[in-house]
Amino acid sequence: MATSVTTPAGRAVPAADSNRWTWLVQWVKRHKQVAAYLGMIGGVVAVLFVWYLWSNRTAERTAGAQLEQARLAVDSRNFGLAASELARLVENYAGTRAAQEGTILLAQVRLAQGQNQLAIDLLKRFAPDAGKAYQAQAYGLLGAAYENAARPKDAAEAYQRAAEVARLPFLHTQFLSDAGRAWVAAGDTARALAAYRAILQGSDTAGAAVEAKVRIGELTRGAVQP
Repeated sequence: MATSVTTPAGRAVPAADSNRWTWLVQWVKRHKQVAAYLGMIGGVVAVLFVWYLWSNRTAERTAGAQLEQARLAVDSRNFGLAASELARLVENYAGTRAAQEGTILLAQVRLAQGQNQLAIDLLKRFAPDAGKAYQAQAYGLLGAAYENAARPKDAAEAYQRAAEVARLPFLHTQFLSDAGRAWVAAGDTARALAAYRAILQGSDTAGAAVEAKVRIGELTRGAVQP
């Protein structure tokens, strides 16, 4: 049967816990200076943790407000102002959710301005370490930028990567279709066929499957059986 003892505060605790408590009290009495240092360190860590949480929340709010201003500029088609606002947001608030959204929007603005190389440079840095919510879109935009720059092989590889990390089935299918188109433009029929056949194997969308069959038929110059 388990035994218990009463602490100085009058609370009954199991004997094993009491032994630990007694040992801790005795250790603190024997090592007062060390215990004081440990207490100070713990206090500093707690203060730093609270400051970190407060700082992050403040940064997110500020970055979010700046992102909304940039969106207003995009909506009014003031792409120059939007690009400037977004570039500052991405640089000053790196690591925030707003900065990740801002990077995607900045890439779209660069593409709208025909600044394909700037979009490529931005997305090549961002896409590999982007959050899961943004990575597929980042690689998809990178593929579009490469296509605009007449680099179909690079575009196909970016679309292929977008398909791999896409979290939604319809996006996975769309990026595979984009990859197939880019592989055809790059002259790599085998990889184009692989992309379209992957759509047939995994897509639950009738329209996507029909289009994939048509593309396979064109590439193989023969009828594709359902």
